[in-house]
This record gives sequence, structure tokens and C-alpha cells, in this order.
Amino acid sequence: MKRALLMAVAALGALPLVAQAHARLISADPADGSVLIQAPRDITLKFSEAAQLTMLSIQKDDAPADAAARKLAVPSGAKAQFTIAAPPLTPGHYSMHFRVLSDDNHVVSGTVRFTVGAQGSAAPP
Repeated sequence: MKRALLMAVAALGALPLVAQAHARLISADPADGSVLIQAPRDITLKFSEAAQLTMLSIQKDDAPADAAARKLAVPSGAKAQFTIAAPPLTPGHYSMHFRVLSDDNHVVSGTVRFTVGAQGSAAPP
């Protein structure tokens, strides 16, 4: 009886930890650090839970400092996986920046780096 009570208290104590979980990126296509022979047609981001994608942009790493990143149109609504048409990309190293809003209103952002084309022999910066 005492053991069951202790287990129940421990389980209840862990509930706030579960409730505070934030969406995290599980996988991306193109994957972080990947080298692609040709530019991707689509970009796919898969998260640990449904979240609202609020920003997605791609920027060529050797772009001039004053060049703005290409912001992509993002769908409305919360989902665990997003697939978005990729813009035309020339050979080079790219950084893709994303931001999502979790169910608990926590903002999560991240970056995925990949390389397209002939420059694939060199590692991205």
C-alpha cells in the first residue's frame, strides 16, 4: 500500500514535466548537413508534436550581408509535419531557419544547413 502511494505521488509529480514539453524538430528533408546532387523540390519538417509553423526562410551562406533571406509561405494551423515547395536553389551552401509555436505557446526555432550541387565536396561552414 505504501509503495503504491509513493508511485502515485511520483507519477503526479512528473505531470508538470510532461505538460511543459515543447515541440522539437525530429527530422528535416533535406537533412541537416546533407549534400544534395540537385536542389530539392520540397522541404519537409517533422516535429515531436503538432505545432504552428510561423516562419521558414532559406538563405545562401555566401550571400551578401545585406541580402535578405527568402521567406517561404507557411501553412496555417498546427501540424506535426509540414511539406512546403522549395524555391529554386542554385549550387551552394544554404541555411534554412524555422520557427514554430508549440501548443503551450512556447516558441521553438532552429536552423538546418545543407549543400546543393557541385560545391558538395566542401563541408558547409
